[in-house]
Amino acid sequence: MDLDLDSTGAALTAQLVDVPSVSGEEGPLADAIERALRPLAHLSVCRDGDTIVARTELGRPERVILAGHIDTVPVAGNLPSRADGDRLYGCGTSDMKAGVAVQLRLAAHLPAPGRDVTYVFYECEEVAAERNGLLRLSRNAPELLAGDFAVLMEPSAGRIEGGCQGTLRAEVTAAGKRAHTARSWMGRNAIHEADGILAVLRAYTPREPEVDGLRYHEGLNAVAIRGGVAGNVVPDECVVTVNYRFAPDLDGERAAEVVRSLFKAWPVTVLDVADGARPGLGHPAAAAFVATVGAGLGPPRAKLGWTDVARFSALGIPAVNYGPGLPELAHTAGEYVETPAIADCETRLRAWLA
Repeated sequence: MDLDLDSTGAALTAQLVDVPSVSGEEGPLADAIERALRPLAHLSVCRDGDTIVARTELGRPERVILAGHIDTVPVAGNLPSRADGDRLYGCGTSDMKAGVAVQLRLAAHLPAPGRDVTYVFYECEEVAAERNGLLRLSRNAPELLAGDFAVLMEPSAGRIEGGCQGTLRAEVTAAGKRAHTARSWMGRNAIHEADGILAVLRAYTPREPEVDGLRYHEGLNAVAIRGGVAGNVVPDECVVTVNYRFAPDLDGERAAEVVRSLFKAWPVTVLDVADGARPGLGHPAAAAFVATVGAGLGPPRAKLGWTDVARFSALGIPAVNYGPGLPELAHTAGEYVETPAIADCETRLRAWLA
């Protein structure tokens, strides 16, 4: 399928949605994006795997990055796209092909922006971090991600969202003693012992710290539990997997300390952790973005969730989340985007870039 970059943002979003691109299967959509961008004389285009990078080379004093992932979560009976009034339904409409459509329209129709622009369309954001196309690009060709400021086109309901939360997964293990269920008093049931772990989770009060002027809301939840040996055995182990979403005033090491202190009565094994990102809205480039793009939108708010803003933060590049999609609808079967929001997002970014 060929993409029509002269179509409206809503129509282009529908075209993008109708090319399925579940994580790991982005090839056809990456091909279509590459075919659409390569003929544009004002852009230099390169490809790394299924990640496409297009850049202006105008020698401007400032370079900004507009980045968006092209993969989606698995389809849930919500393809092809369908329009219903001002709503466009379909897998990836909000998260985040509407944002990608805005990127593509700007790349095609803004040949001489006031800032040099790098447009990044990357794969595998919705799966394990080691597969992330932006991470791979930062290792293979970091010069392509050089810039003064970055905008992640993540769904933010057309509001500017600063920073992002960190995320940590850990296993908390309750121990018991095996026994035959006919003589259960001779053992100790680890699944029963796990009630203490669940009690800690039920009693947990989330922190709501203010970080650089934005208020974050943490979360600690059980996301999996396993235990049991056989139908006639008192189990000697029960493992509860917890997920901690922590504010960016903590790093991964301190977040792990928080989890261990809460579950100090049990062994804790940290499985993985990703640092968040502070808002960084005091940076001159970020402040200029907020003043121009955010006019009339209300003050920036904290991003509740992890995004690749953290990836740019690790590279020393201040970044924000800003896109037309609705974060509350991401990954749902009824996912949709409000089409007027797509046009508004493009208009605001065009004014900022020009």
